[in-house]
Amino acid sequence: MMLLIRFFIFSILVYSTLNDIPKNKSIFISPLKIPQVLSSNFGELRIDHFHSGLDIKTQGVTGKEVVASANGFIYRISVSPGGFGNALYIRHPSGYSTVYGHLDSFTPEIEEYVRTRQYENKNFTITLFPAKEEFPVKQGELIAYSGNSGGSGGPHLHYEIRKSDSEKPINPLLFEFGIVDNIKPIIEKLVIYPINRHSLVNNRNSIRKINVSGGHGVYFIPADNEISISGLAGFGIKAYDMLNDSPNKCAVYSIELSIDSISIFKYIMDGFPFTESRYVNSHIDYETFMKEDIYIERTFVLPGDKLSAYKYVTNRGIFNFNDDKSHNAEIIVTDANNNKSSLSFRIKAQSENQKSGASLIDQNVQVMPYDRTNKFSSENISVNIPSGALYDTLYFSYKKENGTNEMLSDLHYIHNTSTPVQKAYTLSIKPTSIPAGKGSKMLIVQLDDDRKKIATKSTWDEGYLKADVLSFGRFFIGIDTIAPVISANGLFMGANLTGKKEIKIMIKDELSGIKSYEPSIDGNWALFEYDQKNDLLIYKFDETRITKGTKHNLFLRVTDNKDNFSTYNCNFTW
Repeated sequence: MMLLIRFFIFSILVYSTLNDIPKNKSIFISPLKIPQVLSSNFGELRIDHFHSGLDIKTQGVTGKEVVASANGFIYRISVSPGGFGNALYIRHPSGYSTVYGHLDSFTPEIEEYVRTRQYENKNFTITLFPAKEEFPVKQGELIAYSGNSGGSGGPHLHYEIRKSDSEKPINPLLFEFGIVDNIKPIIEKLVIYPINRHSLVNNRNSIRKINVSGGHGVYFIPADNEISISGLAGFGIKAYDMLNDSPNKCAVYSIELSIDSISIFKYIMDGFPFTESRYVNSHIDYETFMKEDIYIERTFVLPGDKLSAYKYVTNRGIFNFNDDKSHNAEIIVTDANNNKSSLSFRIKAQSENQKSGASLIDQNVQVMPYDRTNKFSSENISVNIPSGALYDTLYFSYKKENGTNEMLSDLHYIHNTSTPVQKAYTLSIKPTSIPAGKGSKMLIVQLDDDRKKIATKSTWDEGYLKADVLSFGRFFIGIDTIAPVISANGLFMGANLTGKKEIKIMIKDELSGIKSYEPSIDGNWALFEYDQKNDLLIYKFDETRITKGTKHNLFLRVTDNKDNFSTYNCNFTW
């Protein structure tokens, strides 16, 4: 009966996997007319999220023609200072949708449609849902020009394929539209994890990292690295994929761990719901990334990790080495084009009576089970961690030290930055003082490892400032009474801008961040694009909206998230 149940579960998981694999792999063409070279692929590991598409290089410039990958209609248009910036979404009769992000501009018809509604809403940031018949497109039809808008770090096209019914991103490399890859993945490092305080790796209750040898798809552990394990252990690897014609290191597609020729863990990155993207923080060794800036992928599953990319896993991918026998282990890594690499190694198991030196739990920490709500409180501080926020049982630690002169509370150390959380917890801090009339300007501030200040959205609750935060670390109560800075970049009262194509104004805020900006020319709202990553407002002169060859007045008000504001007023000729 147990075998039948396991077979049934396996069949469901396999069907689910196959359900993400397209039946027709040639329904899409390249969204660019230039050779396709990737800087990032689908499922690439990033802190807080998996990459949900392909980043296609645009030869280091903006303005390359972007075309529809297949017949369909534009169902969504988005303009944002962050994220995908200028983006188009196309729905196709195949049941898939495609996304084109970080665009510089749309075709004139779409540009006019968007601009009209931005002026109607008096807002640069906008999301529109055109009717099905508004913008039908044919495969290969020009829809936009590539750019560097939003959160982009350089000119490129972000391209996604999604299931239309769920908006679930699917690995575009499962389709055939011109990406060449015959290079096998590269494996660099094996990591061994003792699962509990009784487990030993080479007689120590600590993680062991081993550089591997080999190449061309065949990897092994150097002979001077004997591995002995006692008790429960899991493994991880550092691996990456390379594609033809690109020097960029990309993510692998699948990882499988076998012990004595029996598969106990398999990860396949064929697609994922956006609601699961943050589970990347438990899939990787988050602590190693924070301390060493390298990505290690686990071949075992933390108990609070609900990522559906794990297709078939036995005992969470954890093995009990307690029989005094030698075991053969193999980790197989593939890319989406089925190029394969394997790492083989042997493990000497040691039974329990050979174990020694197991570590003790610090009595100054609080044990927090991952599957329930956990609370901590001390003088002037409380922490409320909801069920589902932790990936594993946490040995929570806390300390504080006196704040500096700029702090209105002690500096509180909430556990450490090397431990991730899946969803926000509530942090409440009581200030040591409240400057007269300035309570509304106070907020909880996080101090990162580089001492950069990160503002939180804070509210008052019975004498405490409260915020929902998504990471552990150092926190204090600060105050923001400083208005944003407006730098006009050479624009001055009476300036003659005849012949100029645009106005650029820099806006910055010291702490809480920009909440809004309100621009007008000659008393009418004007469309200033917000390039958030460069702190720039950009107005492109439009003679259909202002009269050319005359004098004009520009007025700008910029407000931060604590309602401090600055204004700028200038007359100019254009």
